Amino acid sequence: MKVYDELVARGLIAQVTNEEEIREMVDNGKATFYIGFDPTADSLHVGHFMALCLMKRLQMAGNKPIALIGGGTAMIGDPSGRTDMRSMMTRETIEHNCACFKKQMERFIEFGEGKAQMVNNADWLLDLNYVDFIRDVGACFSVNNMLRAECFKQRMEKGLSFLEFNYMPMQSYDFYYLYQHYGCNMQFGGNDQWSNMLGGTELIRRKLGKDAHAMTITLLLNSEGKKMGKTAKGAVWLDPNKTSPFDFFQYWRNIDDADVMKCIRMLTFLPLERIDEMEKWEGSELNRAKEILAYELTKLVHGEEEANKALDAAKALFSGGADDANMPTTELTEEQLTDGKIAILDLMLACKLAPTKSEARRLVQQGGVFANDEKVANIDVSFTADQLKDGVKLRKGKKVYHKAMLK
Repeated sequence: MKVYDELVARGLIAQVTNEEEIREMVDNGKATFYIGFDPTADSLHVGHFMALCLMKRLQMAGNKPIALIGGGTAMIGDPSGRTDMRSMMTRETIEHNCACFKKQMERFIEFGEGKAQMVNNADWLLDLNYVDFIRDVGACFSVNNMLRAECFKQRMEKGLSFLEFNYMPMQSYDFYYLYQHYGCNMQFGGNDQWSNMLGGTELIRRKLGKDAHAMTITLLLNSEGKKMGKTAKGAVWLDPNKTSPFDFFQYWRNIDDADVMKCIRMLTFLPLERIDEMEKWEGSELNRAKEILAYELTKLVHGEEEANKALDAAKALFSGGADDANMPTTELTEEQLTDGKIAILDLMLACKLAPTKSEARRLVQQGGVFANDEKVANIDVSFTADQLKDGVKLRKGKKVYHKAMLK
């Protein structure tokens, strides 16, 4: 199966312009394409996973990825898919986040001469003269058309600032600049970015002529992919210091039954023939499919050794097939005990299972905390030094496991 057909078969393509040309370029390794990443944190999260896997697939087929870090656009925010404007960041914070992104991306794609590139739109956007930009680029945009874009319509009820209104021309200018200076002939993005991406394609054609070959593709479920990265209290990060390999594994191990095969198809590199067979699995076999998904993605992000450790720990929790030595563990000191024991609320804070005592109290009172497989009945429960020396296995809700030990 050729590359483009595989992308379709995996459910990755939603909308395209010039499909036959795109197919020919992608299949023959002629695409130099970019995907944008907003440096709003010092780690990528699982919402970026689809884009990273796509870049890897296309690079393996001989195409050249450009990872565009939005260091310039991040300084004004992005209204796409949001009802509130993003908070501003300093240039130093943005630069730090960009460096963290590149380190993580190197696990997926290969950077270097003739290979993948990472660029930062701050390098060209921050030096633009505003009057020149408005005369040269602004004249190519219809305000009426911009207001029809979904990303702006969602903000109109609460008020759309002029600052945010500049985002579409700026993102469009990115593609125009990359086309001219990096030979970038294709852009990929999510459904929520479609209007902005079309703006870039149209800008190139208006400035450089109708024969300019600028292609646009959107990823199916990319907007849903962004939701993958969000949990009730934060994000599932690719940085092991923010989300441990075990917790990363558990996130995928506990996804909804309805999503497991969709994620295996879109995010793993398992052969489609094998995935087609797995589509027939039902009932308890779906747990096996979730384990395969969790293992494959943990191996991709954290390496085979960490994936094996997470798998062993998961088997200990779900089937009793291994010890729990690889479960995330917090080691306590005697100084953290009071009269030789520690209260459950303090223990949850020490293990970072709750950000505050009030949140820990709420979790206990709602019956969402377990210790050694028994529900914690009330907030007065404490654990002795002897119990901690043997290890206390904590569980928050259905998905988050942690072990507390005394040094």
